[in-house]
Amino acid sequence: MAYVRRDAGTLTKTEKRRFVKALLEVKRRGEYDEFVRMHIEYFSSDGEHGLRAAHMAPSFLPWHRRFLLDLESALRRVDPSVTVPYWDWTRYRTTTSAPWTADLLGGTGRPSDHQVMTGPFAYREGNWTIKVNVTDAVFLTRDLGRRRSPMELPTKNELQWALKDPVYDVAPWDSTVTRGFRNKLEGWGTGGGSTSWRNHNRVHGWVGGDMLGGASVNDPVFWLHHAFVDLQWYRWQRRHRGARYLPAAPPGSGDGQHGRIVARHQRLPPWDVTPDELEDVGRIYRYA
Repeated sequence: MAYVRRDAGTLTKTEKRRFVKALLEVKRRGEYDEFVRMHIEYFSSDGEHGLRAAHMAPSFLPWHRRFLLDLESALRRVDPSVTVPYWDWTRYRTTTSAPWTADLLGGTGRPSDHQVMTGPFAYREGNWTIKVNVTDAVFLTRDLGRRRSPMELPTKNELQWALKDPVYDVAPWDSTVTRGFRNKLEGWGTGGGSTSWRNHNRVHGWVGGDMLGGASVNDPVFWLHHAFVDLQWYRWQRRHRGARYLPAAPPGSGDGQHGRIVARHQRLPPWDVTPDELEDVGRIYRYA
């Protein structure tokens, strides 16, 4: 029977407590840091050589869907009642609303060094030391809303702009495409700096701190954010019945994207699964 992922803003005190407790236990066991390592390993960009599986490519959505499932499995080995909640950033838009409460993820970082000082993942609580990072910092950092250069979370209209596109993705299947649902949701826009970030990318920028790079998994909000992104893929599929993951076939040998992206029936590394097999997960979970 499919389990349910719920809106973080609707969780009961008990549901929040059990989610936090399971997450801290996965961290204590050393499993959590392996998720951080994996995300750093697959955080490759257009400018790098080789296969892009997790970002700036069509497989952005199925890759993170499987990544979420692996984390969720780890949580449910600790407590079978736990699922990953989602953060609807079009609804909860302030630095003190869900999920930034003391009983869930804690709040923003202090001004001096952005160290998170509240909630169960604050370094001073002794349960969330950053061990795998792209910097030497051992404490979780956030800069919600970016104090020095303020930015807003994406709006419902901006999300609808992505959901309205009836095509999953288009050539050249990278961060430069201006059509297609995938990149409109992933959020690589034209121009430079944070003003070009849209939807998914802008949320990472709005949270700031650890969420800004390949080690973004160090902030537990990563999972709540990506659960909401995953929900958008589900909604897009419902809205555009029959629309499928693209490309259906890999680019030919003369194409600049040959060997650099995952087609519908190709293996999605590091797993033995294809995007085709991840398009429908209704038998595993659903959203409330």
